[in-house]
Amino acid sequence: MTPAADPAPGLGIHSVALPVVMSPATAGQPIARVIGSMSTAIEQALRDHGGVLFRGYSVAGTDDFRSFARGFGHALVSYDFGSTPRSRVADGVYSSTEYPAHQHIPLHNEQSYARDWPMKIWFHCQIATPHGGETPIADSRKVYQRIDAGIRRRFAERGLLYVRNYGNGLDVPWQKVFDTNDPAVAEAYCRGHAIAHEWTCDGELRTRQVAQAVAHHPRSNELVWFNQAHLFHLSALEPSVREALLEAVDGDQLPRNVYYGDGAAIEDAVLDEIRGVYAELQVAFPWQAGDVLMLDNMLVAHGRTPFTGARKVIVAMAEPHGAAPGAGS
Repeated sequence: MTPAADPAPGLGIHSVALPVVMSPATAGQPIARVIGSMSTAIEQALRDHGGVLFRGYSVAGTDDFRSFARGFGHALVSYDFGSTPRSRVADGVYSSTEYPAHQHIPLHNEQSYARDWPMKIWFHCQIATPHGGETPIADSRKVYQRIDAGIRRRFAERGLLYVRNYGNGLDVPWQKVFDTNDPAVAEAYCRGHAIAHEWTCDGELRTRQVAQAVAHHPRSNELVWFNQAHLFHLSALEPSVREALLEAVDGDQLPRNVYYGDGAAIEDAVLDEIRGVYAELQVAFPWQAGDVLMLDNMLVAHGRTPFTGARKVIVAMAEPHGAAPGAGS
């Protein structure tokens, strides 16, 4: 990515594209220095563009990254009701998704499959591989605008129903998703978040939740494409994996799947079109060790490209927000 002309002289902002690139006048300055004097410019860049890449600053390990994220005025949130395997690195800081290095992670907005999600998310690259491993991003407003109007209307009116079966060696165990070994705690979480739940005959948990497909940003009221239908749907799997899974379990026992909010099947062709829009709009840049990427989680989707070699990216989230009960958009 080639930085554009500086739109804000003296603030160290070097790009007006997504992401905005912010760097110090002298390389190696502590990243904490951007808090306070530049926080207004950062928040404005998030509102306008959705993402800021801090490059060239000194980030002294996980604690420094955590302090930086907390410096924007919100306590960091835990990865409750997560959908992918992660490890806790420190209080409020987690590993990035622990999928195999060869696996592509499609673009998505964090926890947009739920009715509660973080508004802000940070990524810190501690080890950068020279072979892939980028975190591509895309503007969720543009994704919404680019998707066929008929598909947008259908998704907005009907919402989405996410069905998950935990554990059984096929998906993340419920104990890890809810961070407890006590079934009563998991049940209480589900009741408190309008998640229908049941225990199957083999003692595993199954959940169903109707959630939004599009959403209004709470500050700008802009419409954004905000769901994970293209990830949860069975069509997201490689054909061979999909066939093997369907041979092994019944449809209602799939680790995860998604339907229209009324329970009707979502057409594969519709989801392929949505995936195509993400592919057209994604922006990718090579990580550099020390980089911190800050996103407005509703305005910008993120993913991961396959990689080889060592790669370590950690994540923090903050500013929880929830959709109004029963809202479809």
